[in-house]
Amino acid sequence: MLRRLSAPTAAAFLFLSATGCVKEISSDERLDRSTQNLAMKDTPGVSELQKLTCEDTTDALGKARNVNRPETDRLVDYIELYTSLRKRTATFEEAMNRNPDLSYREGSQQIVNAKDSCIQQTADVKLEFETYMRELVAVPTVQEIKGGNTVTIARLDFNTLRQAIETLEPDDKDSLLDRVAGAEKKIPASAAGEDSGAGGRKGRK
Repeated sequence: MLRRLSAPTAAAFLFLSATGCVKEISSDERLDRSTQNLAMKDTPGVSELQKLTCEDTTDALGKARNVNRPETDRLVDYIELYTSLRKRTATFEEAMNRNPDLSYREGSQQIVNAKDSCIQQTADVKLEFETYMRELVAVPTVQEIKGGNTVTIARLDFNTLRQAIETLEPDDKDSLLDRVAGAEKKIPASAAGEDSGAGGRKGRK
């Protein structure tokens, strides 16, 4: 014969049954949710994105292209400009990936156009930067007459050249770094930092 459960007992039984079916959230899932919420809070909004632009590269490019400046300085300018453009492009892409509605709000066309401009500017500067970097890797040293003798000296600071290679991360990065290391070994110790320490040689015309 079946016994009927009292009302309080039945309620407790139902409560235990229900709680037993709830999936417990793991610590990893809680961390993922917290990270996602934080990421959304950190994502720039429309007003912030509307202030972001990649159209202000004229002066920086002009300095990087100036053949009368030391080649180390020119390379530093390319590194800084390319890194800045890449960060700005990433900001647009991450914000719009996390919040697709940004593409459809009022004023969104300005944001979309600015993002496209950043993508194009980054690609253009990367091509120019990489072309210059490869030219330097191909001819990293020059010959000069000192004290009546011909000596090999660095065309620029080799550490800056390594930084440029690391920044661009080309497929043949390791090969390029090896070539720089090989060139460095050919520089006499007395001349190794003579030109590179002061920014390197003036650019070739």
